[in-house]
Amino acid sequence: MSLIVGVHGIRNYYPGHSPEGVAAQKAALWAEHLAAGLGRPLDDGDMAFAYYAHHLWRDLPVPQGSYDGLDNLTPAEAELARHWLEALDLPEATVQGRLFVPVRHAVEMVAKRFDLDGPRLRIFSLDLLRELAAYVRVPDAPARHAAREEVASVIATHRPRVVIAHSLGTVVTYEALHAHPELSVDLFITLGSPLALPHGVFHRLQPEPVANKGVRPPGVARWVNVADRGDPVAVLRPLRRYFDGVELDLPELIGLFAFHGVEKYLRTQAVADALEPYLPAR
Repeated sequence: MSLIVGVHGIRNYYPGHSPEGVAAQKAALWAEHLAAGLGRPLDDGDMAFAYYAHHLWRDLPVPQGSYDGLDNLTPAEAELARHWLEALDLPEATVQGRLFVPVRHAVEMVAKRFDLDGPRLRIFSLDLLRELAAYVRVPDAPARHAAREEVASVIATHRPRVVIAHSLGTVVTYEALHAHPELSVDLFITLGSPLALPHGVFHRLQPEPVANKGVRPPGVARWVNVADRGDPVAVLRPLRRYFDGVELDLPELIGLFAFHGVEKYLRTQAVADALEPYLPAR
């Protein structure tokens, strides 16, 4: 058993490394960041990790660290880009105009709107669109099923009290917990979640939202969502407007150059406060 299971977001594919090795390294790193926010270390074995990126990248090109691909998106990636850009408040362009402006230029508008570093956001956006599209584009895709079952298997093995998921990992974990209602989790913490992204994610979830509302997975006792005010991935907000059962929807400010980074999210006071009641007394 482990007290906490972490589930990563985008940009966590490590070709040439064993999934078990990546999971162990990530567990140690997440434990370190959580300890910094809590002001005390976690015990050995308290942190386990679900690594699923290798399933999504099975049929995708190996990332090269370039944003040139924004001009050469697949149809599924381009469609997702349109949904994402429509959900953002871009005063420089009308809604209709966003459908026709090149994605690379639209991402530059996003950088200006959220006061973010343009080159870094372009590289980040390409990985976001590739991985998110790889997961949501087909309901019964083998990669989607494998990623979801990977997360469910780790939770079933470690039986944690707390599951913390970041970015795309919030979508994978949400579906995994719904697909396996026998899994019991006391606290589900979502960080920088795109779960509410209309049409791109929200309307493609399994199970499908009913009357434009998703619902907390049946085995989850409490759901806490944390979103940085400047995180362009965590749209729309607040999450509780789109999902029944989100107990707390907490805004944070994790820093200009860490707008979606999990490291800063894990160190926030919001995460520490949510996690503290589930830790052993010291």
